[in-house]
Amino acid sequence: MTPARPDPPATVTVVGIGADGWPGVPEDSRAALLDAEVLLGGPRQLDLLPPECTGERIAWPSPLRPAVPGLLAAHTGRRIAVLASGDPMFYGIGRALTEVAGAEAVRVLPHPSSVSYACARLGWPLEDVEVVTLVGRPTARLAAALHEGRRLLVLSADAATPGEVAALLRDRGFGPSRMRVLEQLGGARERTTAPATADDWREESGDPLNLVAVECRRAPGTSRLGAVPGLPDEAYEHDGQLTKRHVRAATLGVLAPAPGELLWDIGGGSGSIAIEWMRTHPSCRAVTVERDPVRAERIGRNADRLGVPTLQVVTGQAPAVLAELPPPDAVFIGGGLTAPGLLDACWAALPAGGRLVANTVTLESEALLADARRRFGGELVRLAVAHAVPVGAFTGWRQAMPVTQWAVQKNPEPGADR
Repeated sequence: MTPARPDPPATVTVVGIGADGWPGVPEDSRAALLDAEVLLGGPRQLDLLPPECTGERIAWPSPLRPAVPGLLAAHTGRRIAVLASGDPMFYGIGRALTEVAGAEAVRVLPHPSSVSYACARLGWPLEDVEVVTLVGRPTARLAAALHEGRRLLVLSADAATPGEVAALLRDRGFGPSRMRVLEQLGGARERTTAPATADDWREESGDPLNLVAVECRRAPGTSRLGAVPGLPDEAYEHDGQLTKRHVRAATLGVLAPAPGELLWDIGGGSGSIAIEWMRTHPSCRAVTVERDPVRAERIGRNADRLGVPTLQVVTGQAPAVLAELPPPDAVFIGGGLTAPGLLDACWAALPAGGRLVANTVTLESEALLADARRRFGGELVRLAVAHAVPVGAFTGWRQAMPVTQWAVQKNPEPGADR
């Protein structure tokens, strides 16, 4: 059930403000701030306002997001102005306010974002830059954006973030990447550091209001990790329980992740399916279920290493733990198919249009998949991969164990692929 929204105040106006403070605030925004009865914002932002802004000043509590509904409800009927850094709708408080009060109750007056300022200073086309925020998020998520030649703008949590970015770049084989730190953009104390590689980066005391510009360069000998499924097997730490590269690519192709969707990965092994699902788009989410605690910890390390540290790892036995999980858009079963009730539980959890894919190499599980196809439809395929290997002085084929795959869509729309 969707929670009831609080009665909206008479007006919630969200005003973007930059490092230049009050002098850089346009007339419409100034008028809103001068007229407000309540002024909400961070302490740094509130301190930028002149005495003429006479509204009651309230600093955001921490954590911020859970406090928003209560603060709006406490000031129902009053004119509220909310201060935000730069563009409130770009990784800013504007999102939380519109989600809580509704877009119709929120008026947004943006200021140029730090990203726009940075691109102007660097001469980088904004549309060619990838933005990664590390504000309230683990540094490891940057790893998924590392590709040769890409330009990144990293939104920093504080003055320590540039050093953390440099350390991650070195650890992931991108030490030759060139970095610059841009501080207090648009303000009187604006500063851009001299370019230096992550390998040569030296810690220095900087301003907490900063972002990091990165031009990605891969070190010689570093494995190339592409943007599509099918990462090299050696990218994973594993004990043999790994969906191999070619089968993994075929499996993700059938699962067909789309932005914002959630995957259940049952029998996670090394976590490769869930990890590569999440790498297809920053908004893709996944939960992997693994009964072995050692493997579950290994999945977490792989997810961190490959840039998707928010992968949720559940240590437990399916189907028992499935009732506790959020509803999936797709399900992959890579292990535990013979567990009583697993297939039926996964099928019941899927919404209309949801996809289910199961892989196996055993005859017992293959029989279960044949029966599932009879009951639910879908497609059974046999995936066979052979690798060329030395045979004495010659070369021959070594066949890997064939994989039987069942793929099905639940109640597909007429004409849709099954």
